[in-house]
Amino acid sequence: MTDYAARRTMMVDAQIRPSDVTKFPIIEAMLAVPRELFVPQDRKEAAYLGENVSLGGRRVLLEPRTLAKMLDALDVQPDELVLDLGAGQGYTAAVLSRIAEAVIAVEEDTELAGDSQSILSDLGADNVVLHEAGLTEGAPEHGPYDIIIIEGGVEHLPEAVTAQLKEGGRIVALFLEGHLGEVRIGYKVDGKMSWRYAFNAGAPVLPGFERHSAFTL
Repeated sequence: MTDYAARRTMMVDAQIRPSDVTKFPIIEAMLAVPRELFVPQDRKEAAYLGENVSLGGRRVLLEPRTLAKMLDALDVQPDELVLDLGAGQGYTAAVLSRIAEAVIAVEEDTELAGDSQSILSDLGADNVVLHEAGLTEGAPEHGPYDIIIIEGGVEHLPEAVTAQLKEGGRIVALFLEGHLGEVRIGYKVDGKMSWRYAFNAGAPVLPGFERHSAFTL
């Protein structure tokens, strides 16, 4: 029988801590949440590897290092409300549920949303609300949000998403330029977004976040 608890410890010691992620709430949450529950049954053995895990189609569970560094850069506080776009089967929402006050997890794929609801319920993550909607729609009825996290690649960030961020709030997104990916943190100041580079990473572009190419004859 696979010792997943030992794999979680190894993931934190070999992938998270060496990436300069030292905030205890992040370490504690990633040690506590059983990542293997949030991937398809036939990919459980890949759950703790240092790579994105396919959830089918262009959707992935972000590699542990990428997610941990995103959360570290966001500096999530225990009284904050988080919008999680592209929740997949709910792993990031489960991690955030142990750090933030509440999480609104948005997923547009009905099957992934159903899995997420079931797993999060079984884990007792009762401060997570699973919201089935288009990823670029978000969940404005529950906002505005202190923090927005986008779980996949972004070529174009719709204004409808940043509009749901509170003044002074933060958003983390993985911007793709060709095959290169840059994670950036955005801050809303006087209603405008200001971005700073955080680190490099990669992931497929999420549905709705593709660059709109201009029509030419």
